[in-house]
Amino acid sequence: MKPYDTKVIRPGQSLEEAARLLREGQLVSFPTETVYGLGANALIEDAVRAIFAAKGRPADNPLIVHIWPGYDLDQIVEEIPDSAKKLMEAFWPGPLTMSFRKKDCIPDATTAGLDTVGIRMPDHPVAQSLLRMSGVPVAAPSANSSGRPSPTTAQHVWEDMKGKIPCIVDGGDCKVGLESTFVDMTGPVPMILRPGAITREMLEEVVGRVDVEPSVAKGLAISDEEKPRSPGMKYRHYAPKGQMLLLDGTMEQKAAWIRKALEESDEKTGLLISTELKDMIFPSEPVPEAVHLEELGSHQDPEEMAHRLFGALRRFDEYRCTRIYGEAFSDTGVEMALMNRMRRAAAGQILHLQKGI
Repeated sequence: MKPYDTKVIRPGQSLEEAARLLREGQLVSFPTETVYGLGANALIEDAVRAIFAAKGRPADNPLIVHIWPGYDLDQIVEEIPDSAKKLMEAFWPGPLTMSFRKKDCIPDATTAGLDTVGIRMPDHPVAQSLLRMSGVPVAAPSANSSGRPSPTTAQHVWEDMKGKIPCIVDGGDCKVGLESTFVDMTGPVPMILRPGAITREMLEEVVGRVDVEPSVAKGLAISDEEKPRSPGMKYRHYAPKGQMLLLDGTMEQKAAWIRKALEESDEKTGLLISTELKDMIFPSEPVPEAVHLEELGSHQDPEEMAHRLFGALRRFDEYRCTRIYGEAFSDTGVEMALMNRMRRAAAGQILHLQKGI
């Protein structure tokens, strides 16, 4: 792969060059309300393969295709169920991806050989303008090196993609901060394959029953033998370099365990915890110098905790934390999405304090 002199298009600058690059089969990173994407023309197989090369992404990990308001979805998918139309009306543009049977114009490289394709309409003015100007559906995973925390700023993309792609469009910080909810619409009941800001409860208010893929609640994901039906189902993702452990238990149990662990360790330790747990561990005394604290926010505002997650995971590497202790969250609402990402980052390592193990 040839090195690029990566150009950054700043807020307010013309998007014409970035749109041209996409049309011609080049790679462009662009902002969405969830995370920054690494985009290529979804209809050009070589362009899509370049995404996998730039990220170091396994070839069996499917991509999501991004479209803009007014795009004729019938061009690329076979059938749109009535339930999907209801969800589009309720949540598009927005952080919701839905999968449908694909038409032959979508190359197998885009879908990792699946006969389905995930479609999303981002709710970000820069993304919408760029997509509309390009005039092509754009395949785009998150714009990070595979396995690293997803990027929520243009600087994060620069850190991972400088020299690997020709262009980064800077659209500021991402509002949501977690990838989109991914729902399989090809079966009799919609099924969440990846949780996000559009929660199960929100979906069920629109279409009734919605199932959740069992792997969502597992420590890691599907087995090596299975083919992932959406991004984020199979491989370790979002991981900092330090060894990460999640703690599941009462607030008192988690606080006591962390205080003891910090007393017994001389390593650079990271903490990824809520405001409530931070106040229990450090009620008045300052945080020790050997500890890097990432306070996600209050349990009363899970959206803000989700927004802060990926930036926090990246900063643990900046501070060279060798051990990281994170707080386990619930599997309801937005916390389901937050916990899903944290399980992946910790490679499924959870200590259940209630059980004494």
